[in-house]
Amino acid sequence: MFFKSFVQTLPVFMGYLPLGIAFGILFSKLHLAWYFGILSAILIFTGAGQFLLVSLLAIHAGFFQIAIASFLLNIRHMFYSLAIIDEIKSFGIGKYYILFGLTDETFAVLKTNKETLNFTPKEMERNYLYITLFDHIYWVLGCAIGILLGEQLGFQPQGVEFALTALFSVLTLALLKNSKNKKPFYIALILGILGLLLFPSEQFLIISLICGITLLLIFKKWIGVSNKEAQNFPKPELSKGK
Repeated sequence: MFFKSFVQTLPVFMGYLPLGIAFGILFSKLHLAWYFGILSAILIFTGAGQFLLVSLLAIHAGFFQIAIASFLLNIRHMFYSLAIIDEIKSFGIGKYYILFGLTDETFAVLKTNKETLNFTPKEMERNYLYITLFDHIYWVLGCAIGILLGEQLGFQPQGVEFALTALFSVLTLALLKNSKNKKPFYIALILGILGLLLFPSEQFLIISLICGITLLLIFKKWIGVSNKEAQNFPKPELSKGK
C-alpha cells in the first residue's frame, strides 16, 4: 500500500516540486531567516496561501489583513473537507492530519482513487494517509530547494507557477474519466465559463463556489447517480498486489 500510494502521487510530485521551488525562491527575496519558509511549508501547506503570504509580507501587511485574506482564499478547503467527511469519519487519529493536508491536488487524487479502487476501510485509511503525507513531503522538499537556490544562486521563478494549473487540469481529467457521474463536471465547466465572463476577477473563486454549491443542492436529485446507473457502470479491474 505504501508503494502504491507513492505511485499514485507521482503526478502531484511533478507539480509540487517546481511550484515549491518557485515559492522558496520568492520567499528568499524577503530576506527572512530560511527556517521560516520551511515552517510555513510544514504548518500552512497551501500553495496559493503561501504565495499570498509572501506578497503581503513584502508590503508589510498586518496580521489581521493576512488572516482575513488567507481565510477568504482558502475557504474552498472547507468544502473539500465536507465532501470526504463521511468517508474518513471512521478513521483513527490520522483523519485529522488528512483534513489538515487536504489541498486541491490531494483531494483530486483521493476522489479519483475512490472511484477506481475497491479498498477495504483499513486499506482506504492507509491510502488516504500515505497520499496526504507524500504530497506534504513533496511540497516541503520543493520549498526547501527553492529557498536554497534563491539564497545561494539567485534563481528567478517566472513562469514556474503554471505547473500547478497544468497539474490540476490533468488530475481533473483523470477524475472525470473514472467518475460514474459526470454531471457535476459539466455544471462546473459551464459555470466556470460564465463566471469568467460575468464575475469580477477578484471574487471569481468564491462566487463560483457559492453558485456551484447552490446548484448542486437545488438539483441534487437530478445530479445524483441512480442505482441503475451505478450498476451499469463498468467496475474497474483490481490488481492483486497491495
